[in-house]
Amino acid sequence: MSSPSPSPSSNLARTLETRLTGVPAVESVRERIESWKANEAMLPPDAHVHAMLLSLRRLDAINIAYGAEAGDGLLEEIAGRISHYASEELDGPWMVARAAGGSFLLVANEACSRERWYLVADQLAEDVARPIAVPSGIVRLSPRVALIRALTGESVDSMLDRLGQTLADINESPAARIAWAEGEVSLPGRSAAQLEADLLGAIDRDEIEILFQPQFSLTDDRLTGAEALARWNHPTLGRIGAGALFALAERADHIAPLSQHIARKAMAIASNWPSDLRLSINVTPADLAYASYTRQMLDLIRESGFPPRRLTLEITEQALIKDVSMAAQTMAEFSSQGIRIALDDFGAGFCNFRYLKVLPIHYLKLDRSMIEGVTTDKRDVAVLRAIVGVARALDLQVIAEGIEEEAQRAAVAREKCDFYQGFLRAQPMSAAMFAKLARAS
Repeated sequence: MSSPSPSPSSNLARTLETRLTGVPAVESVRERIESWKANEAMLPPDAHVHAMLLSLRRLDAINIAYGAEAGDGLLEEIAGRISHYASEELDGPWMVARAAGGSFLLVANEACSRERWYLVADQLAEDVARPIAVPSGIVRLSPRVALIRALTGESVDSMLDRLGQTLADINESPAARIAWAEGEVSLPGRSAAQLEADLLGAIDRDEIEILFQPQFSLTDDRLTGAEALARWNHPTLGRIGAGALFALAERADHIAPLSQHIARKAMAIASNWPSDLRLSINVTPADLAYASYTRQMLDLIRESGFPPRRLTLEITEQALIKDVSMAAQTMAEFSSQGIRIALDDFGAGFCNFRYLKVLPIHYLKLDRSMIEGVTTDKRDVAVLRAIVGVARALDLQVIAEGIEEEAQRAAVAREKCDFYQGFLRAQPMSAAMFAKLARAS
């Protein structure tokens, strides 16, 4: 079934898109799927909305190497291949549309299983990957495909949102070529793009809450400080934790404003704490990737008036993998200002002891996975003892995370860890509750 002619209300961009590739822009998909829903009686029995988002890798490189005209020709050729394949393979109504960049969307109201839709995608990817002749030679494209079988009542925006996120995940993996969109369905009227806009508004309106996870000394259970944690109480979705919050911020390229907002707010609150309590702030991989992060963070600290000697920056192994040398330079700049550095979640990743050798760190923060078995498994105790021994030799203090039982606390104390945090003594709490705890201590 061929694509329809643009309606009179089609805008200029959609008209130009149709002229370039022979297929309409992705906005037309919404109209087509809505028309399918409105005329279900005319559709084949057991028909179900399926979609696939196909992305062409290396398109930018091809434009540079062969010119934009060659790139446009490739897009036209691929659009034709997809349309031809769909006309030969699919029985129900279908539509091809151009998405952003080198991406195409194929939607169909097809009576088929998940397995057959996957096979359709696999065969289409093979067809798209066939060599294409250009004036300067032969080009081979490497497609990636995200698949979806729409859920009952799922909106078009939700489908497109899930497809886009899945395709982004595929492009991060060199081995994957086709994957199903298995993510959570967006609530009606609340797509990822809208969530991203919500996040910027939440930052501007100071709606990001800071909770504090208390930290204690293992020698005398004295309160020593707290780790700042971000939470977002979304008016529709409810509480969004730090992991999901930063993942959303990274997709929206909002990491810098979010990190600055959290640091500024946490330091303003901690300025009222007793002078012997420390504040720990997390540093994300995206933070370290910004060349201006160090300068901006030091400016924030100066503006806040919070003493640098009472501040700890927690950096995970994940943040170090891409460029250890750059991370070491960043840590050294912070350390020169009196700020302490903690290597966070040690043991959750590669547990690379080289980091302990080359990085200017002050604390080694053990992941909860390094603690869970220390009350029952001698091997876990032996590993913990070895890590603490290395830390001692390097003059590092050790913080144990995830202490939930008294037996765990006793075990890490026996092995000479210095500090701990976990639900045994305190869960993450509001600024007011932490202030009350600090006064009581």
